[in-house]
Amino acid sequence: MKNPERQEIRAILDRSQRIAVVGLSDNPYRTSYQISKVMLEAGYEIIPVNPTVEKVFDIPAVDSLKDIEGHIDIVNVFRRSEFLKGVAEEAAQVDADVFWAQLGLVSEEAYDIAANAGMTVIMDRCIKVEHAIA
Repeated sequence: MKNPERQEIRAILDRSQRIAVVGLSDNPYRTSYQISKVMLEAGYEIIPVNPTVEKVFDIPAVDSLKDIEGHIDIVNVFRRSEFLKGVAEEAAQVDADVFWAQLGLVSEEAYDIAANAGMTVIMDRCIKVEHAIA
């Protein structure tokens, strides 16, 4: 398991527009909310993926990645590591470009599934931090 170099991460963030955020909370005190808000304000389209909420940032939430119409540039995951494999399988089914597991999240199985499906895989990195420094 190896993350891309910083310049490749910068290129990914530069060319990406749509970020599906798996596990995005509607609670402003949750990390997923705060980070996604920054990315939304930076100009990215955020798609909340969470079956337990109706809307986040006034954007209707979907239950799963399969419910999203159109192409997904980045699947950004805010679920515990034991759920990454299932999310990676779903991301592979929808042909997303990048599978990004947030800081503290790692799964060899998920990495292999996403990489074998042709996705760029980033794990244990914060998308907001990478956006700020890359």
